[in-house]
Amino acid sequence: MPRRNPHTVLDRMRTPRGIPGFLKTASVCALIAGLLSPLSQAAASEAETAQTTAAANDYCGNQCSDILPPGQNGNATLAQILLNQAFGTQPEHATDQLGPYANLAKGYTGLTNDKINNFFNDASFGVPADQVASTVKPAGRGDVTIVRDKKTGVPHITGTTRYGTEFGAGYAAAQDRLWLMDVFRHVGRGQLTSFAGGAPSNQGLEQQFWRHAPYSEADLQAQIDNAVATNGERGKLALADVKAYLDGINAYIDASDSGRYFPGEYVLTGHKDSVTNAGKIEHFKITDMVALASVIGALFGSGGGGEVNNALSLLAAQEKYGVAEGTKVWESFRERNDPEAVLTQHDGSFPYATRPADPQGRALPDAGSVTQEPLVHDRTGSAAGSSATSASGEAARTALSSAKRGMSNALVVSGEHTASGHPVAVFGPQTGYFAPQLLLLQELQGPGISARGASFAGLSMYVELGRGQDYSWSATTSGQDIIDTYAVELCQDDYHYLYRGTCTPMEKVERKNAWKPTVADGTAAGSYTMRVWRTKYGPVEYRATVGGKKVAYTSLRSSFMHEADSIIGFQMLNDPDHVKGPESFQKAVQHINYTFNWFYVDSEHTAYYNSGDNPVRANGVDPEFPVWARPAHEWRGWDPATNTADYTPPSAHPNSIDQDYYISWNNKQAKDYTAAPWGNGSVHRGNLLEDRVKKLVQQGGVTRASLVKAMADAGVADLRAEDVLPKLLKVVTSAPVTDPTAAAAVGKLQAWVAAGGKRTETSAGSKKYADADAIRILDAWWPLLVKAEFEPGLGSELFAAMTANLPVDESPSASHGPTGSHAGSSFQYGWWSYVDKDIRAVLGEQVRGPLAREYCGDGELGACRDTLVSTLKEAAGRTAAQVYPGDDVCSAGDQWCADSINHRTLGGIKHGKISWQNRPTYQQVVEFTSHR
Repeated sequence: MPRRNPHTVLDRMRTPRGIPGFLKTASVCALIAGLLSPLSQAAASEAETAQTTAAANDYCGNQCSDILPPGQNGNATLAQILLNQAFGTQPEHATDQLGPYANLAKGYTGLTNDKINNFFNDASFGVPADQVASTVKPAGRGDVTIVRDKKTGVPHITGTTRYGTEFGAGYAAAQDRLWLMDVFRHVGRGQLTSFAGGAPSNQGLEQQFWRHAPYSEADLQAQIDNAVATNGERGKLALADVKAYLDGINAYIDASDSGRYFPGEYVLTGHKDSVTNAGKIEHFKITDMVALASVIGALFGSGGGGEVNNALSLLAAQEKYGVAEGTKVWESFRERNDPEAVLTQHDGSFPYATRPADPQGRALPDAGSVTQEPLVHDRTGSAAGSSATSASGEAARTALSSAKRGMSNALVVSGEHTASGHPVAVFGPQTGYFAPQLLLLQELQGPGISARGASFAGLSMYVELGRGQDYSWSATTSGQDIIDTYAVELCQDDYHYLYRGTCTPMEKVERKNAWKPTVADGTAAGSYTMRVWRTKYGPVEYRATVGGKKVAYTSLRSSFMHEADSIIGFQMLNDPDHVKGPESFQKAVQHINYTFNWFYVDSEHTAYYNSGDNPVRANGVDPEFPVWARPAHEWRGWDPATNTADYTPPSAHPNSIDQDYYISWNNKQAKDYTAAPWGNGSVHRGNLLEDRVKKLVQQGGVTRASLVKAMADAGVADLRAEDVLPKLLKVVTSAPVTDPTAAAAVGKLQAWVAAGGKRTETSAGSKKYADADAIRILDAWWPLLVKAEFEPGLGSELFAAMTANLPVDESPSASHGPTGSHAGSSFQYGWWSYVDKDIRAVLGEQVRGPLAREYCGDGELGACRDTLVSTLKEAAGRTAAQVYPGDDVCSAGDQWCADSINHRTLGGIKHGKISWQNRPTYQQVVEFTSHR
């Protein structure tokens, strides 16, 4: 439909800020007037008489809700982009879910069940007759209908054939996200700069993801062939579904091109001419689906990596303390299986990636020998500038770290503890905030498909997170380790290596990109070549020497060359004939090879399953560190030709049915199940959910509203203030605080803690925090106190190595890896557990799984207090402008703005900032009343 057409490119792509400057208001209006004519004609030709869709087998009893800001419409014509840039006007349904979503931050305290849909949308199947906004039979087909509702514009796709249903899904996806889909297929192929412009952020984005999945066209096709060949009838059905979906996308491309209502970004980036309509929007092809999947998998579903950084920090610890004591210190900071860590699964033990008693095959680098493998070569023009090289460095750090920004949370309570006797769930993925959003909403009803929910744009042949007829499901990133680093011994030269005794050439894979200035991105012309050297043990990431031998460190991921495999699991989740209860749900998600925690709820049961192809490692291999690339240390059953191996059986994955409650916020899954990221200790943001949900369950009578309130309350809490600050203040006030500045700071912090330690506005829309001074003081104090507490004991070199493994802080105003700053998600990674354990030890309190040494004041309470008071005084003296220095979104000193959520522009449409919340981007609230 003509009203739908995309925006520019991620925060990673420049928004066409120059448009209002070079097009005067009068000329903008004149151009818009000329452009609106074909738009209106197209709208008239596509729209049909409105008609309703019947609710198909909906067992939710009007108790399913969801929301996905900013809005369903992620496309914008050139005229709509110019209006937005010049006057701030929004296309229909581009921003209508942003307000309700934002309002929950101040509106949750008085929430009741009957008010939930003030902040969420009704997620019932179908559209009431009086709420139908439009009805379309895409491309004139008689076997599918797309009905959109008046409130949100969400497409409700009903097909009488499976082909028609999937065709409609593709057509609707292109209506809502065509430009975004095009952006991300180019990101996945490592070709964003050539497509959308050479802004340094675009360079960094394509480098980050192509390093993760450097595939050729043949590689992409082979993954499709393999997924089909290894999955029988379901594989053939998936292939047919994808082809129908692609047909729908391409039908919309053709219609919008001939009707001239395609996304305006194609004009602004030079792909189409606004006057002659010259130029071409390339059709989507099946390998684009794999490229898109590789991006999503890299962002949210590939736990592990970081083994080289781990090795460097271990060697630094051993250099300072000696091998035995240094190893003990390192292990205490690693917290592989911390006994105080909050768990998603309460009972049972699921040993995975545990520390071997006698490690075998370690290949630790010689001191000072490690160099990162360069990705970018032959830079010309703007690609050679300092901002471009800086972006490359940040992209490499993000790609090579184990601290992946997984995000997402879930709260699930069994019927035994609810007011109705039916389970209740509040859950969803935190995927960052973009304009348009990475996800889109849809309802699919057709042969073998019955679901409503969210899917990633361009992969929406199935609902990926949402609800079926009488069940709902969601996921959080789990992060268990499916990536190992191998040391391949070099032979002949730097591009040959020993593979099972034979000197073997590395495979060179290249991507050459060039760009020139456009209206959307004025970056000067430039070019470069991305080059990856692949081995049978994965792509080369570093080079070093081990015992004097030259090696390349490679990264082998179990999902590498298997980006398409998960499609079968999603197909099953959408199939009402497959999912009939918790057991069949668990069987469905076992087909998903990415690392996720999956949650399920129906009217009677709840369930949990941790997915991912967890390789069975050789005896004695410690997955925390690089190992020699030799048969004795390879994954068991590993076939390098297909990158398949023996995987741990489903029973070895954390899983359960009908636990009293589940919480997940990327915390540790279960006892003895090692997560790849650091920081799963005594204080984790999962505790914010655990404490609230556990209290609700103990009280009994949990409702949808009370569970939403628990989520929302945790979503505005400062983890440090709630779980660590009281102990810090206990040390500080262990003797009278005589310094006036420090004493005043203590009073403000104590008052804030007593008020709940929240980061909330004084009133909705005030853009000023209550307890603003206390928040500023803690934001300034935390990095100061961590450095003063730990660096003297660790030494500067080891402290720096440890912070490379785990950042000190992740406040709301911090940058968040691939999602950038202003991304909402906060407190995932930080030193709060270390501070908590160390301070408790200094206070003489019991600590299970303590650090190997006491650091604050070298373990002496008075000296520790002096350290904390001196750093607190320094922090209190820092101005707001010093603590919040400003960026391209906020002026220096604007505390609220520094925290605020900003929808990063992926297209030409901009949205206003909203107050900080730490919650899922797409979120469901569900309570089913009956079952088939």
